[in-house]
Amino acid sequence: MDNLFLPALLTGIFCYLGAIETPWLFGMSGGFYIMGRPLVAGLLVGLVFGDVQAGVLCGLAVQGVFIANLSTGGATNSEITYASYGGIGLAMATTKDPAIAVTLSVLIGQTFGLIFYNTRMALYSFWNRRAQSAAEELRTNDIVKNHLIYPQITTFLIRAVPIFLAIYYGQGLVEALLQRTPETITHIISVLGGVLPALGIAMLMNIVLKDKALFIFFFGGFALISFMNIGMIALVFIAAMIAYLYYMASKGGIVITEKQTYGSTSSTEADIEVYEDDDLF
Repeated sequence: MDNLFLPALLTGIFCYLGAIETPWLFGMSGGFYIMGRPLVAGLLVGLVFGDVQAGVLCGLAVQGVFIANLSTGGATNSEITYASYGGIGLAMATTKDPAIAVTLSVLIGQTFGLIFYNTRMALYSFWNRRAQSAAEELRTNDIVKNHLIYPQITTFLIRAVPIFLAIYYGQGLVEALLQRTPETITHIISVLGGVLPALGIAMLMNIVLKDKALFIFFFGGFALISFMNIGMIALVFIAAMIAYLYYMASKGGIVITEKQTYGSTSSTEADIEVYEDDDLF
């Protein structure tokens, strides 16, 4: 397990840096919205474990599951940073199977992740009260300690340490469970793990697509990839052109100007008003 110490430690540190409350990477811009994403987590974990391809594949599968994950008013159904680094880290330490990474990520994110997430909020309220008292008494040093230093130490202990311990000591447990689990159960877990990314994409489409008629574009892209062997990059350019044409067709108006001359009479111009469809505006 000595060769697992450094990858597990770095994965725990990455989990801390990807937290929503970590200020070191330009706040949420570089932390939560970049390092906290499963796809980026898969790349970083793959680097520290020495297998970038497997890490990216695991990150891609986990990203599909959590692609429509939303937090409303501080409440969330899964802690995505724990799920990303805990699930992908454990999968890289054991099977390197994306389906196993998805299963572990969902398990960790919706159980231990939420427990530590709520614990962090409870402890932060304690530091906030101390910082407020220090501000009322104009104790500058105590404001800095209770507003920045102590909360970050708390975040590091709650995020980096559990992920390190889960990967370093959980490798044997996960491998033992997989070895003792019947092959049929393992196959079912793999199949369900492969279905979950599709479920996440379906949830995202349900949020984004407000008109059912827009599903035709999705099925068109699926048909191009499945039956015409078009690459993903080429499909992106095709989709961009179709999206631009659709935008122009739905937002553009038609201006018609007629000019008629009858014999010796002076020319007249009739400007017909722009036709606007109320359903498009």
